[in-house]
Amino acid sequence: MKAVVFAGFSGSGKTTLVERLIPLLKQRGLRVSVAKHAHHRFDIDHPGKDSWRHRQAGAHEVVIASDLRLALVREFEQPEQLSVHALIAELSPGVDWVLVEGFKSSDLPKIEVWRAAANQPVQYPDDARILAIATDASLPTPPGRPVLDLNDPAAITDWLLLHADRFAYKAPL
Repeated sequence: MKAVVFAGFSGSGKTTLVERLIPLLKQRGLRVSVAKHAHHRFDIDHPGKDSWRHRQAGAHEVVIASDLRLALVREFEQPEQLSVHALIAELSPGVDWVLVEGFKSSDLPKIEVWRAAANQPVQYPDDARILAIATDASLPTPPGRPVLDLNDPAAITDWLLLHADRFAYKAPL
């Protein structure tokens, strides 16, 4: 399995890029999963639905399945910050690529997504795990690593596959 983090500040285009890479990787016969970090409270359930009612009644976990999908909702009694490795461990075996959105402080190899219009600093000078920068602008300092066109997801896909060995996932011991 290969894993790559798309790191960048809110508004940089991480979600859009990941959304555009998924079908391109799938067209090449690869199984793709996504692990995403949410900075705020989120819910995939809706009030009144059976699974929501089970959670409200106090269930620690609710697994919902149909013939088309499976979802697991786990409640934490205390706030808990899961690592990217914990999320990857939850994924099904046989995944070729895990595209990780967020987790910019993780120990995985990264592509920084940066837009000048977002008015945020670049991260690559301070993070050796950033292997390339995807941007639609001129960078403020020479990156010393590849600069990828954020608006060309096919070229980014090609670059990922060409350098796939650099993204081989190794779970921590």
